[in-house]
Amino acid sequence: MTAQDSKLGDTDDKIFVGKGDEQAWLTLALANRHGLVTGATGTGKTVTLQVMAEGFARAGVPVFAADIKGDLSGISEVGVPADFILKRALEMGLTFQSDQFSTVFWDVFGEQGHPVRATVTEMGPLLLARMLDLNDVQEGVLNVAFRVADDAGLTLIDMKDLRALLDAIVPDSGKKAADAEEDPLAAIRKAAQGFGNVTKATVGTIQRQLLVLENQGGTKFFGEPALTLKDFMKTDRDGRGMVNILVADKLLQNPRLYATFLLWMLSELFEELPEAGDLPKPKLVFFFDEAHLLFNDAPKALMDKIEQVVRLIRSKGVGVYFVTQNPIDVPDRVLGQLGNRVQHALRAFTPRDQKAVAAAAQTFRPNPKLDTEKVIMELGKGEALVSFLEGNGTPAMVERVMIRPPSARIGAITPDERKAIMAASPVKGKYDTAVDEESAYEMIQKRIAGTAATADGSAGGSGGGILGQIGSIVGTVFGTNVKRGRLSTGQVIARDVTRSVTNQVIGGMAANIGKSLGGQLGGSIGRTLVRGALGGLLRR
Repeated sequence: MTAQDSKLGDTDDKIFVGKGDEQAWLTLALANRHGLVTGATGTGKTVTLQVMAEGFARAGVPVFAADIKGDLSGISEVGVPADFILKRALEMGLTFQSDQFSTVFWDVFGEQGHPVRATVTEMGPLLLARMLDLNDVQEGVLNVAFRVADDAGLTLIDMKDLRALLDAIVPDSGKKAADAEEDPLAAIRKAAQGFGNVTKATVGTIQRQLLVLENQGGTKFFGEPALTLKDFMKTDRDGRGMVNILVADKLLQNPRLYATFLLWMLSELFEELPEAGDLPKPKLVFFFDEAHLLFNDAPKALMDKIEQVVRLIRSKGVGVYFVTQNPIDVPDRVLGQLGNRVQHALRAFTPRDQKAVAAAAQTFRPNPKLDTEKVIMELGKGEALVSFLEGNGTPAMVERVMIRPPSARIGAITPDERKAIMAASPVKGKYDTAVDEESAYEMIQKRIAGTAATADGSAGGSGGGILGQIGSIVGTVFGTNVKRGRLSTGQVIARDVTRSVTNQVIGGMAANIGKSLGGQLGGSIGRTLVRGALGGLLRR
């Protein structure tokens, strides 16, 4: 027993969670084996979540948690030693010390935290189809749209980009006269039809679903600057993990957007982080509240992805903790991956409730001293059945414990306190102002309008500069930037040669510049240079 054990405080490698006949310790080296916190409303799940988040933060582990009711925001303020807190601490032999933790607030709508954005491309067709509640045929058309965008170099940033692309892949059914002007989007339409039958009716349905998402505030989620997930994985000046809180009260009004957003975050972490193996503590711990929303009516393809991410993200040093009311809310193939368990009280009033109690009892390693199924229904507020992984990764026998009191404030903070925290935030100014750079919408509009970047850059921000001037000069020489109409044979040949040569030369220049600058900035500037140079030359 260490010196800190006598006070029942956290040690260098463990988090003290509660105490009954035995002490409940969460081992940091096994915390990335994921976990589950369950219990009926009002039984103390939020306090348990706060206790665990505080323990991880003290150990230098960054935390991300969704705050459904606003109660978790109190972790940012100094705890008040109320009588009931002092009494519980005394009963547990714990020396209570008030504390507070460095906190960053995030909000998809940008109202109570820093805006959280992703690009449409980053979200991808699978998760976007889930967000829009599309059927298989509609999801297939969405996949076609993404493929066409990739092949045509159309960057999908925000909702208007996706809308413009969907309009562009609709087949043109109108008959035109022989001398009619060439369809500026013919290449895009032809590419889309090459992947299958894309109908106007199906595209129209997707567009209507986009409108529903926009009305629910989804427009604010898609855009730039996109979230850099490494901003979640920071420590403060004292070496403690930052606590990242997603303000989710309004977001939860659209459960599908909420669940898909959090799944996107997990998927991005999985894709971006390198393999880490077994670490003495996680790189990040992710709390997913109202976890049942993730699995409700999820198609098989999505369930396969969820299972894959949960199973493999452990090796990236990320621990995922699902918070929900009933264990049966979580599918068995995901439940089997959750090694650390905290079960608050359940009430068995209906057959489904009785099934949930029995299922919860069966997920624990039996303790001869406890009738687990009976105790689950007898637990008082703040009590829980706990089983954490120990030793070589095997679950400990289930124990009935009282959860320790948090050190920070219990309950929501005031709007003024939130403003003060945001004003001192380490990411202040990085995400607060949206940026609308040229992307698919603008590029498609240029094709439709027949405009091009001019030598003086009057057609747009990325159309000017040296490369824009080169495009304009070459276009003038070969007659390819003149008003749309019938081209001479020489101009047709010149256009094709220009396309080939410019693609190689300018594309190589942009790639080299992008590589030399490195990172997101280099990639963004590289894409902008290509657009600026090729916008006028290759629009036909």
